[in-house]
Amino acid sequence: MKVLYYDCFCGISGDMNLGALLDLGVDEDYLRRELSKLSLNSEYELQVKKDNKKGISGTQVNVVLKNTTHLHKHHHHHHENDEVQNDDDTFNGSNHHAHRDFKDIESIITNSSLSDKVKKLSLAIFQKVAEAEAKVHEKPLYEVHFHEVGAVDSIIDIVGAAVCLDYLNVDKIMASTVQVGGGFVKCAHGIIPVPAPATVEILRNIPIKSGLVQFETTTPTGAAILAANAEAFMDKVDLSIEKIGYGIGHRDLEIPNVLRVYLGNEEKIEEVEEQNIIETNLDDMNPELYEYVEEKLFASGALDVYKTPIVMKKGRPAVKLSILTNLKNEKSILDVIFKETTSIGVRKYKVNKIMLHREIVQVDTKYGRITVKKSYYNGELVKYKAEYEDCKRIALQNNVAILDVYKEVNKVFELK
Repeated sequence: MKVLYYDCFCGISGDMNLGALLDLGVDEDYLRRELSKLSLNSEYELQVKKDNKKGISGTQVNVVLKNTTHLHKHHHHHHENDEVQNDDDTFNGSNHHAHRDFKDIESIITNSSLSDKVKKLSLAIFQKVAEAEAKVHEKPLYEVHFHEVGAVDSIIDIVGAAVCLDYLNVDKIMASTVQVGGGFVKCAHGIIPVPAPATVEILRNIPIKSGLVQFETTTPTGAAILAANAEAFMDKVDLSIEKIGYGIGHRDLEIPNVLRVYLGNEEKIEEVEEQNIIETNLDDMNPELYEYVEEKLFASGALDVYKTPIVMKKGRPAVKLSILTNLKNEKSILDVIFKETTSIGVRKYKVNKIMLHREIVQVDTKYGRITVKKSYYNGELVKYKAEYEDCKRIALQNNVAILDVYKEVNKVFELK
């Protein structure tokens, strides 16, 4: 499985992402040709050069707007009509580049000759930023005029990201915990904390770290690229690394102002999840209630429920009730145990559940459509199982033996 992994130890911005993906091997001429399809060539110049920070060499990208002395340095992107007045970055609010809104962006991308896949991905990334800005400013999506998405450099950053990701054509995108920086920045609204409100909104439900440096290391554009594309965020990854790319930022910090990306292979034999087992011993409960309790537990999110006959002290026969659950549903499981059984205490311990990669498909047979669970090992189909409830329903509807229904499913797979 081909995997792209973002190591965001110093955050991520739109230009650092472009630099890192070019450094990884995306063809620069290809990127330029695709970006020219936006019909914005008269408004910007794309500058690509080799650079290094703290001894780490990589690729640096600048989007220079024409007809203005402003060189956009992407660490300073903020919010609607913000005019960032930092020591090396000033923005003229009257510049026509600032006044495009989300509807304008949609039109530019949709009317271009970019591939449908790149258009869809570009708009998905823009949507993340647009929704965050709309929420922060309490305005409907299409009424928000904001510098961050409106500026030409952001269009280039985001569409460029979509072009590069399409070019790499990986099976999966992952990222580390995202460093957002710290401190405060000046903007048109005054002094705001880092991470900026829009960045926090985009990174909702994504793990972050903060305070490594007193600077905004992750911008809304960078956050949106991750939020729209990364399937998982974890610092520990098992990859066979083929290529490494470095996107060089514009600031000199105590740490390298760099985005590192890996291109590698993940030999996914199985999936591992950390789950909990909750157990309780029951020796004084009416056996008729077990079915009812099981149904309630499954309805509350239990992944598995099973009963084991045991013998307790003084030779009393009993049942050990075991429930496999994830952390999210633990409270609901405990509610059922303490309200619906005679238990007054439970044991809990963590387990690692190792699973084959699974896929649920619909199979057409001469009797009708049946749900089948397929399981893979080392990328190869090793087993499949027809859904019992589907087979039972179809057997009753067609007045045939249920074994004949299973045989029909087997025939479908034998022909493949």
